[in-house]
Amino acid sequence: MQKGTFISFEGSEGSGKSSQIDRLASYLEKEGHSIVVTREPGGTEIGEEIRHLLKHSAHGKDMCPETELLLFAASRAQLVRQVIEPALLENNIILCDRFLDSTTVYQGVARKLSKDPVNVINNFAVGNLMPDLTVVLDVPAEVGLDRVRRRVSDLPDRMEEENIQFYRMVREGYLVLAKSLPERFLVVDGTGDEASIEKEIREAVAERLA
Repeated sequence: MQKGTFISFEGSEGSGKSSQIDRLASYLEKEGHSIVVTREPGGTEIGEEIRHLLKHSAHGKDMCPETELLLFAASRAQLVRQVIEPALLENNIILCDRFLDSTTVYQGVARKLSKDPVNVINNFAVGNLMPDLTVVLDVPAEVGLDRVRRRVSDLPDRMEEENIQFYRMVREGYLVLAKSLPERFLVVDGTGDEASIEKEIREAVAERLA
């Protein structure tokens, strides 16, 4: 079955994912590729409602980790079936801001939920779909937190209000996960200048497309 290419971007808050996704999308479109950019949680009407509850709603303040896990999975299940799978069948390149690895790290590692149910729920949500390439923008926890606090245009969401220890656990979780799956993951130093980061990501994507 002919399909496109699925690339996910991961990293802690303030890692620079959104900027690099925009840069890569612009470059690939100029190269003549059909691009679909989406995000997690969100990407569908249902997913965006869940995103608001997870990140911005005052009612989410006391959310327990198990509820958080299931809501992320629900948004992901809808995104996979409504957006990603149809786009892949049309031979698009999908650029997704977060995917199931975020749940493995944020809920499984940082929230300290048991690994087995996290994996089962992850797999149920995505079916057989996995990214062809996952780019991790790696920044020290202190750097990510400082970047978040310097943003003047946005109020911090629930995840961005976590403490430094949470950020450190997230970073370590990504690095351990990437080391365990080197064939899928690309870890990029997110503290460098944006042009250099973009170049490294472009080269990795070009290899996958080839």
